[in-house]
Amino acid sequence: MSTVYASLGMSLDGFVAGPNARPGNPLGDGGLRIHEWVEDVETWRERQSLAGGTGGDPDDAIVAENFERAGAYVMGRRMFAEGELGWPDPPPFRAPVLVLTHTPREPWVRQGGTTFHFVTEGPEAALALAREAAGEKDVQVSGGAETVREFLAAGLLDELEIHLAPVVLGSGTRLFDGVSPDLRLEPVRVIGSPKVTHVRYRVR
Repeated sequence: MSTVYASLGMSLDGFVAGPNARPGNPLGDGGLRIHEWVEDVETWRERQSLAGGTGGDPDDAIVAENFERAGAYVMGRRMFAEGELGWPDPPPFRAPVLVLTHTPREPWVRQGGTTFHFVTEGPEAALALAREAAGEKDVQVSGGAETVREFLAAGLLDELEIHLAPVVLGSGTRLFDGVSPDLRLEPVRVIGSPKVTHVRYRVR
């Protein structure tokens, strides 16, 4: 069975987004600083329809690995709303994306193999559809924080990868707010670079 994993950037003080996150202000005030490490990564830039960038380093390898292993994605309605205005066409996913929402909507077909499907029946239903779409590949829970917390609470997440950036936001959205203290995370891989530390955990 495919692995279900989340891969998120985080500040040193535990925030995955700054305050006032909304469409037009993705990741909130100062939140883009968490992802500065990825801006010059060749694989990420290619997925954003941008030229140039550096390849062959640990950061590029991590980004390439995440794109390669994901056969489908799950995300929350808020993350979709923030990205809908900013993603290029084709969007970076190039695979089916299941969007958790309370509002039914027809599938949104984009170029490059990305189609956004809107699921109103909850995380389990979205995951079942994502597994079917992913085939032999894995399913990435893209975020935001509330969606990842829902998957953790329901026992649906197998792996959690944190890209820990050397920045302090001071306020915003914390990934682990409200998460049960019974959560157990086993580190299985740590990869460092000058700009970020990538830590992969197995969810116990």
